[in-house]
Amino acid sequence: MLSRRGLLAAGALTLAGWGTARAAGDAFRLGVLPFGTAAWEAAVIKERGLDAANGFTLETVKLAGNDAARIAFLGDQVDAIVGDLLWAARLGNEGRGVRFSPYSTTEGALMVPAGSPITDLKGLAGKRLGIAGGALDKNWILLKAQAREAAGLDLESSAQLAYGAAPLLAQKLETGELDAALLYWQYCARLQPKGFKRLISADDMMRAFGAQGPVALIGYLFEGRTVSDRPNVVRGFARASTAAKEALATDPSAWAIVRPLMAADDEATFEALKREFLSGIPRRPVSVERADGERIYAALARLAGTQLLGSGKGLPPNLYLDAAGNG
Repeated sequence: MLSRRGLLAAGALTLAGWGTARAAGDAFRLGVLPFGTAAWEAAVIKERGLDAANGFTLETVKLAGNDAARIAFLGDQVDAIVGDLLWAARLGNEGRGVRFSPYSTTEGALMVPAGSPITDLKGLAGKRLGIAGGALDKNWILLKAQAREAAGLDLESSAQLAYGAAPLLAQKLETGELDAALLYWQYCARLQPKGFKRLISADDMMRAFGAQGPVALIGYLFEGRTVSDRPNVVRGFARASTAAKEALATDPSAWAIVRPLMAADDEATFEALKREFLSGIPRRPVSVERADGERIYAALARLAGTQLLGSGKGLPPNLYLDAAGNG
């Protein structure tokens, strides 16, 4: 894991509205990626005045990618980002007061072409398999374990593996250079209108390792001092976030705000992205989310250990934040 010093030295972020955000006492700085769904939600919040209605001014900080988001967060250049539960837990176990608020239960999936002869995990033997996120991607670790436990298959020795960036792997799956690919949900959604199908989803994998329902492994990350020093702004942002999600779930006109940000080339792709986003809105109490988060953390600790999770033995006690008061 990159150290704070290393992250701060890495750079590679573009700040939008930085001076304004620093000057306004009630400003809340949200880091967003170019095609990330946090930008969708932020656009609805701003267009519908949900920030002003909840006592703050939302400022978006445009970031180049996940590494830049982590840099900005660790460098106190933003008040929140959308981030990974496991990274938040690792920071917390290292003594940083990070708080996690569930954002989405939508995760990736193992995709295969329509008509593929691969119909189950055993069918991956000898096949060309792409993995987005690298050897320590949590979905890959769970998939390997499920293949071993449910199908008696060691994917690392039985399949032809190709690690790479999700866009490249999706392209190679389309051109037939790969037989299957483990991809992030946005790429899965873009492939569905083209006839590709899920062989197994991340939700399936997590349930196989004890999850009782859809788990939000992605959430808003806040520094503990932001929560303690500016509780009204954090609560206001949480209420605005919830209201934006509800608008997208119930009011079709809200999608007119988001559509230009989606890079959806056709109606089928737009509908697939919309459907997957809405299906991932967390609906469970935070206490239930934490219980499932503990189960998945324990499974990953057994399967990957300190290389993925660091020295922590479990989720930090105060990691989850229920800023909106939903359980």
